[in-house]
Amino acid sequence: MTADERVFVIVGASLAGAKAAEALRTEGFTGRVLLIGQEHEPPYERPPLSKGYLLGDAPREQAYVHEPAWYDEQRIELMTGRRVAALHPQAHTVTLDGGEQLRYDRLLLATGSVVRTLDTPGGDEDGVLYLRSMGESDTLRAAFTADPPPQVLVVGAGWIGLEVAAAARRHGCPVAVVENDSAPLRRVLGDELAALFRDLHAANGVEFHFGTGVREFGTLDGRVRSAVLDDGTELGTDLVAVGVGIRPRTELAEHAGLAVDNGVVVDASLRTSDPDVFACGDVASSYHPMLDRRLRVEHWSNAIDGGQAAAKAMLGQEVSYDPVPYFFTDQYDLGMEYCGWAGPGGYDRVVFRGDPAVVDGKAPETIAFWLRGGCVVAAMNINVWDVQDDLKALVRAGWSGHAVDPARLTDPEVPLGTLLA
Repeated sequence: MTADERVFVIVGASLAGAKAAEALRTEGFTGRVLLIGQEHEPPYERPPLSKGYLLGDAPREQAYVHEPAWYDEQRIELMTGRRVAALHPQAHTVTLDGGEQLRYDRLLLATGSVVRTLDTPGGDEDGVLYLRSMGESDTLRAAFTADPPPQVLVVGAGWIGLEVAAAARRHGCPVAVVENDSAPLRRVLGDELAALFRDLHAANGVEFHFGTGVREFGTLDGRVRSAVLDDGTELGTDLVAVGVGIRPRTELAEHAGLAVDNGVVVDASLRTSDPDVFACGDVASSYHPMLDRRLRVEHWSNAIDGGQAAAKAMLGQEVSYDPVPYFFTDQYDLGMEYCGWAGPGGYDRVVFRGDPAVVDGKAPETIAFWLRGGCVVAAMNINVWDVQDDLKALVRAGWSGHAVDPARLTDPEVPLGTLLA
């Protein structure tokens, strides 16, 4: 078989899938590339759905990974509105929802994730919305801009919940947030940074209800009009936005007999338990050489980097996928970038370069560092820019056991780039 006769199938017309297809062509692959996705949109980036696009600051097309014509120009067969119903690794085929079978030489699973839904009485009525697709962002934006503005209830104070809350407030909606934990993002960031996000949202008019969940929704004529919390509080609402996490879309892999454990299990080259099937993005649970552990990352940069790395691995190149985990958020006047990994119990303390307090409703300019034994295992810059290269270098050094002086780390007069000298 010549190179031109090989067929690479990418299941998931996502950001990760589109970046993999792009990388295949960039790396010189001349065979057939099929990019298959369930949505009817061209591949798009998801961060704008809860940020610029939801706010009304960015047009729809800006979220697209490429202009639709690009796929034809690159001889990438983009199949939107199609679902892969089954994967057959031994036969090297996939079956589409209409029964059509396609052969592949190598296949990439970039199926992403789906939202976790509420199992709450009344939770399936009109007015209970989720945010994962562009169409759902359209629905939320239209609701937020109604006249008069609706009373919005956000369930879950994670990244999506807080970004939706910030967008709703920007549109002038009264907002209440219900969160089981004692503070927003506490399990992800710890108490110190959780307090910062709590104070920022409270200063911008968000009403928090911590340590409780929703017991049931009250409905009228098939539409949600209220929520009764576990602590007995009753809240009126016109619209419920649910952000209680996502789960990897692993059904294809499971039914195909591939190893699955909180995602499709892949090695450092993003290869699954089948040598001709790879996985990347939200769906992949990959071995991370720097962290020396298996990790599933649900953020934008992992989709971009993982798609490109998987394409190279599919072409037989040596790949060891170990980028420093990274994500970002924008809420009100706060812009933030986070790099590294500081899981629960994975650090001793958090220190700051700059005051982290929210003052007069304004987000601070500060850098937070998560330390373990004097080593930086994660870092976050808030409204401080052009420092990510230095922070990632500190994190890589920290994970290799290189400690830094906390006094110099927190001193704004000491250049970050000199800390590893």
